Amino acid sequence: MDVKQLFKIIKKEAECPLCLETVKNPKTLPCLHSFCLECLDKLANFARRQLQTKIKCPVCQTSFSIPDTDTFANLPSSFHLNRLVDVLALHDSTVQVQKCNSCDESNPATSYCFVCQSFMCESCFQAHQRLKATRDHRNVLIDKLQAQDVQELIERPIMCSKKYHKDQPLEFYCQDCKVLICHKCSVVSHNRHNMTDTQQAAQEQKIQMAEAVAKLKAEVLLYENEIKKQTELRDKNVTDIMNAEKKMTDSVEEWIRNLREHEKKMKQKFREIYEAEQKQHGTRLENLELITTQMKSCLERGQGVLERNISAEILQTNHTILQRCDELINARKSDRYKSPYLNYLVKKKFDIFDQILVTKTDSSMCLIEVNDSVIGREPNVVVFTRDSDGLQCYQEDDEIKVDIFTTDGDHLKTELKDSKDGKYTVTYSPQCVGPHTVEIQVNGQPLTGSPFVVQVHHQYQRAFHFNLKEDISLRIPIITGIAVSDKTGAIAVACSHLGGFQLFSSDRKFQREVKVDGIPSSLAFTGCGDLLILSLTSKNNKLCLFSEEGQFIKHINDKHLKKPQHLSIASDGRLIITDHASKEVKVLSPDGNDQLVSMTAPNCDKYPECAIYHQNKFYVSYPEAHCIKVFDKTGVYIHDIGCKGSSDGQFQCPRGLVIDKYNQLIVCDANNLRLQIFTLRGKFLSKCLNFPRPAYCASNNNGDLFLTSRLLDCISVLR
Repeated sequence: MDVKQLFKIIKKEAECPLCLETVKNPKTLPCLHSFCLECLDKLANFARRQLQTKIKCPVCQTSFSIPDTDTFANLPSSFHLNRLVDVLALHDSTVQVQKCNSCDESNPATSYCFVCQSFMCESCFQAHQRLKATRDHRNVLIDKLQAQDVQELIERPIMCSKKYHKDQPLEFYCQDCKVLICHKCSVVSHNRHNMTDTQQAAQEQKIQMAEAVAKLKAEVLLYENEIKKQTELRDKNVTDIMNAEKKMTDSVEEWIRNLREHEKKMKQKFREIYEAEQKQHGTRLENLELITTQMKSCLERGQGVLERNISAEILQTNHTILQRCDELINARKSDRYKSPYLNYLVKKKFDIFDQILVTKTDSSMCLIEVNDSVIGREPNVVVFTRDSDGLQCYQEDDEIKVDIFTTDGDHLKTELKDSKDGKYTVTYSPQCVGPHTVEIQVNGQPLTGSPFVVQVHHQYQRAFHFNLKEDISLRIPIITGIAVSDKTGAIAVACSHLGGFQLFSSDRKFQREVKVDGIPSSLAFTGCGDLLILSLTSKNNKLCLFSEEGQFIKHINDKHLKKPQHLSIASDGRLIITDHASKEVKVLSPDGNDQLVSMTAPNCDKYPECAIYHQNKFYVSYPEAHCIKVFDKTGVYIHDIGCKGSSDGQFQCPRGLVIDKYNQLIVCDANNLRLQIFTLRGKFLSKCLNFPRPAYCASNNNGDLFLTSRLLDCISVLR
């Protein structure tokens, strides 16, 4: 580096931040910033005149108490700045000239000896050159200084300032007094003190200082990162404010456009009313003016005859004029048209309903708890408002908006409870099962993931039970099927131990018992209310049709059946029968003559137990495969529901199936002694426990379930 450039840098570094001149008698504040002593004292005097007891560092604004002496002379001097001022004096004429420290003449120094570490005037330099002992020392003329020389001058050893010690370098450090001392000081003033070499002590303290500086540097990085984040938050705040302002402007402009459009429509209505009214008045005026003209004409004619007073003319025109006068006088006058009163009514004055909301709540950080719910209970949605750090916070002005819609798009009524701690509970009462859409906004912004989907299902509870009519204490009861009429609500129960079926009214009162030829294995009501019985004999299998009153009607062709097990009837009248012999599910025409569909489960050699049809899908239970298999309307296998086990959604010998009024699949999980409830897609919803070997079930139009057990003579009713 060029020496001039180096001195320029040194001068800038040695500048007092207050007076902007080279520092004089530099003193260092506890915040480590240095100033001229005179500048600091002036600052203190000014503060005193303002009745202040403290000053602030002009650089970092740290506050310090003003000394009682009103001077900062007792502050430590800046070693580094003093050294820079000394060196700067060799080059800058504005700084006090460096004096010779080899003689007592106080002459300006013209050279420096790096061996003696002493500034010399011209005379001392000449003497220094003449002495044999110092002749070979490294000397440099001040006006010939190079950058390296200046750097060495800055780093030159410190000499003791005590009287008679000025030629002694400060080579030791007194650990007890915490000061640098020379050899003479160690003997005279610090005898028996704990002393170390200056460089050794500096190296030890350098490590401590380095650690402190490293910690401070890490802290600086933290603060810089905080500044960065704060800056980002500030910029985000500016963006949010601008976006909100733009939204407000857009909203106002939209309102103005809508109002202008409304004004245009209203003006058009006024114009239409005006034109219609003018037309009505114009028609009346035209009629009145026409009649008036006719009367004036007749009047003029009659007056002319009278004025002329000619007997022949009077006699000739009298009859005509009298007739015309009577005609005009007796003519029906048109009603006077009165316009309706016209008012401009404003049902509600225009209110400004927007607002500016200032809040710490960050919509993007808010959380929501949404759980599947049950009809008949009051479910809830919980919203937690949080700040940008993800901490739960509460702001009184926050606006939480929750809209819940059914599958059909109907809006449900909700109630919002504010816990005053950043937790908001939204309650609602679902009336139907299926997916419900939950839309949530916090301060006009949708929550992340909104809209959410909540599955609403129906939870059944045991209500009561009723028994079969006959005393069968001596026989093992075996109920093979149950059916409920959609038309009348009548209940039919197939009993193999009775060789027939029993009929009950919709209010569960026994009606009659009907015997059949063979063993009834299943039964179902048709759409018109008749009862179809699947009966097994040793020779053949029969489909017998009875009226709801139990009167036999006819047999239905059974040529497609080998060993039928269960019967159900689709909504279009098709017969769905499971066959143990062929391990098929057969779909027959309503009259039983034609086989329309036949389906078997791929890679499965187990027999189907129960099959039902709903919304273009067949649901079939396989007890030995411990699952429900789903087929499409053409009989193509789609997927399984469940597997072997006792956990939720698993089965041990599933048998009876029914789809309830809420479009839920009910499964009789026989060996797990429970009912399980699923969505039509196979998602587990809930369960009803502790049923003794549930076998078959049916539902009525009210949503009640009727459940049978293979080994009990009673029917459980669930609501």
